[in-house]
Amino acid sequence: MITCIAVDDEPLALRQIVSYIEQTPFLELRGKFTNALEVGSFLKENPVDLLFLDIHMSDLNGLELAKTLVNPPRIIFTTAYSEYAIEGYKVNAIDYLLKPIEYVDFLLASNKASDTIHKERQLASEVKKKDDFLFIKSGQQHIRIHFKDIKYLEAQKEYVSINLVHGAPVKTLLRLKNIEDILPKENFMRIHRSFIVNLNHVVTVKRNRIIYGEKEFIVVSDTYQEAFKNFLSTNFFS
Repeated sequence: MITCIAVDDEPLALRQIVSYIEQTPFLELRGKFTNALEVGSFLKENPVDLLFLDIHMSDLNGLELAKTLVNPPRIIFTTAYSEYAIEGYKVNAIDYLLKPIEYVDFLLASNKASDTIHKERQLASEVKKKDDFLFIKSGQQHIRIHFKDIKYLEAQKEYVSINLVHGAPVKTLLRLKNIEDILPKENFMRIHRSFIVNLNHVVTVKRNRIIYGEKEFIVVSDTYQEAFKNFLSTNFFS
């Protein structure tokens, strides 16, 4: 079963999406919203697999909302404006439905989302964790990666790049949230919606940037600055 919510500030459009969800056997509706500002707090307490999201809304448009979500579900955008299609794919949307939406198009997009989500679940179930390392699938290989060898992890559209202290990055189709759940919390911290760092390899911090090299750095986003400052105050002399 794929859990989902629907967001659209037009009641008739929202009613149509909800109706389509209810007649699709593998979708389970967990919520419906006309106000995008309510979605972020709902998802923090009630994570779902899939979000049907209108783009053109009055308070906060769908693209802006998608960029604010820390662990966003997979997204299918719905809109009457075709010019948003390219922007939709920049936030790694599964699909883009142009209003008025026919059920056959809705079903095709939902099937595509279901295939992607089930593949992610399968990959997540194959990750084997031990006390100091994990086995992770990359392409056709399963690779053993010691936690101490991870410098940082970066979400890159459908991949996660595991950047190592030595050697080339390892890429996997897992989502960043899947890996975050199994990393030792005392050593790893999310400092951006797209980055998790190994705190043991944080050596140089300049303003709100973690510096790894002349052209290699990560910006700590506003959402995570307080937690990161607490880490700095505990481990660095001021």
